[in-house]
Amino acid sequence: MPSPFPGVDPYLENPEFWPEVHHRLITAIADALGPALRPKYRVAIEKRIYLSDAEDSDFLAIPDVTVFSKPSTASQSPATATLLHSEPITVTVPILEEAREGYLELREVGTNRVITVIEILSPKNKRAGKGREEYENKRQEVLRSASHLVEIDLLRAGKQMPITGGTNTDYRILISRGNRRPRAKLYAFTVREEIPSFLLPLQPGDAEIYVELQALFSGVYDRAGFDLSIDYTQSPVPRLKEEDAVWADAFLRERGLR
Repeated sequence: MPSPFPGVDPYLENPEFWPEVHHRLITAIADALGPALRPKYRVAIEKRIYLSDAEDSDFLAIPDVTVFSKPSTASQSPATATLLHSEPITVTVPILEEAREGYLELREVGTNRVITVIEILSPKNKRAGKGREEYENKRQEVLRSASHLVEIDLLRAGKQMPITGGTNTDYRILISRGNRRPRAKLYAFTVREEIPSFLLPLQPGDAEIYVELQALFSGVYDRAGFDLSIDYTQSPVPRLKEEDAVWADAFLRERGLR
């Protein structure tokens, strides 16, 4: 069953669903592009791995556990005072966890040269912490190279990636061609619109193909059976803006989902 929304289903931005959406969409894009790009290119699924704590802050080390004792209130002379200790208190030790983020590299067969990098942003990329630091470093590495960058942001929450001359909208797809920097193309769209299709940047002279991202996103929703898990009578997480919430309520009621 397809999503009732015309474009991005905002209910899939819920942390409960997004990791699966991210994984499935990366794979769906790779599977769709692979046959169309043979035999000159292959699409590789790569992983970015780093350590992150539960709050996504940049931990340099794990601090020791410290047990504090309360001073005794007993009246004793300095010469005969005995140090009394209270019971230990419970503290929390931050434990770093391994974070893995998938992305795509379009590689030239024979040379293995990276022609295009395709990134789908995760929540950790859009909030302060190790995840954003790691991604911004990788982003700058690509932008300083001759490789093209396709950056797909289907998350309303968090801080958007830096660009000049853009617009504040729900979702964004950035197409940065290596031979046209610093200029880039930005597709900006809302929860009420379909996800735009875009031309995949390749090497000069090669026929570029359209990436039908809306169809791929809809296919992911259908194959994963998200309609069996989503309760459309509730508000999405994160919540929609007030005007969009009113629109979504009427939209879902028309389809018998509220």
